[in-house]
Amino acid sequence: MSSYRFSRRTFLRGLGVTMALPWMESHTVWGDEPPVGLKPASEAPVRMAVLFSGNGFHSKEWWAKGEGQSMELGRVLAPLQEHRKKLVFIRGLYNAEALKGNIHSSQTGNLLSGAPLASGGEIRSGTSIDQVLAQRYGRSTKVPSLVLGCEKSNPSVHKNYSMLYSSHISWSSPTTPTPLELYPALAFDRLFKDEVNRGDQSVLDAVLEDAQDFRRQISAHDQRKLDEYLDSVREVELRIEQAGKKGELQGWRPTLSAPNIPRPPNGIPQDIAEHMRLMSDILVLGFQTDTTRLATLKLNNDHSSLRFPNLGVDYMIHHLLSHSDTEDWLKVNQFFIQQLAYIAGKLDAIQEGDRTLLDNSMLLYCSSMMTGNHNNDQLPVLMLGGGGGKIQGGRILDYTGKPDRQMCNLYLSMMDKFDVRLDRFGDSTGRLAEI
Repeated sequence: MSSYRFSRRTFLRGLGVTMALPWMESHTVWGDEPPVGLKPASEAPVRMAVLFSGNGFHSKEWWAKGEGQSMELGRVLAPLQEHRKKLVFIRGLYNAEALKGNIHSSQTGNLLSGAPLASGGEIRSGTSIDQVLAQRYGRSTKVPSLVLGCEKSNPSVHKNYSMLYSSHISWSSPTTPTPLELYPALAFDRLFKDEVNRGDQSVLDAVLEDAQDFRRQISAHDQRKLDEYLDSVREVELRIEQAGKKGELQGWRPTLSAPNIPRPPNGIPQDIAEHMRLMSDILVLGFQTDTTRLATLKLNNDHSSLRFPNLGVDYMIHHLLSHSDTEDWLKVNQFFIQQLAYIAGKLDAIQEGDRTLLDNSMLLYCSSMMTGNHNNDQLPVLMLGGGGGKIQGGRILDYTGKPDRQMCNLYLSMMDKFDVRLDRFGDSTGRLAEI
């Protein structure tokens, strides 16, 4: 893999704005030098996103059978039907340290590190895979990693474990959960603005002159790609302006039937579906522009208090609903998997040379327990994408009953795809040869 350097990337620039460009066939925007006498398109880098939802899934509908396009999926996974050829369904992996305590906090805080968790008021986990990669691989981009969330952190304590463990999957160090960005506008600004605050000018307006100059240097095909990309940025900008104007309040029960103060501008969308969709679009933009190559999207907390009026499921919070196998629980499960399917579809529609952006990415989806009954002797794990052409999809990998089935073995294999090769990570005993 080429050694990409942030300082040599191609950007559109304007007053207070720096916007990275997507892959193009006629211009080496990634920052690498072409061989002498040639000007080929650069090879796109590998990206990774980890999506998380708390409280597990429906016990009877999380399954897959077969392979390739004929793979059969349980009803929870129905939204992934069209992505089966690029799906790896993984069964039997677990996190040994998360078996201790057997509560939400003790099962989530080390999901991406495999590290022992401190209890008794102390906070200590381990640096998560996304942040290990951010510190080594992410330095080539403007934003080393994008850490997004759709539910606020819970600072309380539950059965001697901090609920911060339930609220964070990304850890910058053993004692530092990576701050979650809950505000779509600020996440958007972080990708494109030099200073993260609200400006008076659209990002696109700021770089328009530079974009027009750049457009003259590229092929007709790339001009269309640039126009599509700028249109997608504008669409997200306009939707962010509208976010939060809907009347549904979710995730908690207010003491008033309507707010008694004006809603702050530029805040968190009140509609959970719009919130998740905005965060998904921002993640895709981050990858599409190579502004970041690493992201986590925590759709909700473990022990979540979200409600889902958009699904007609407003009578019970997510955590309590998870202790059932009702059709409403299935609806909520499918709603979360739809976010993964949406991101995969967007990435797969973006061509990067001979591969799509999904082919150049790894999307890992997991929860900290198989079902809401806290059983985590094996974890629900999905992978989508080709990891830069290095991962074959359309498969089921079953490690049930095998001795070396640590989640951290999967993480070592994933880090290899970024040419970040570690001897050990967490409680790993080796790599998963099939990944």
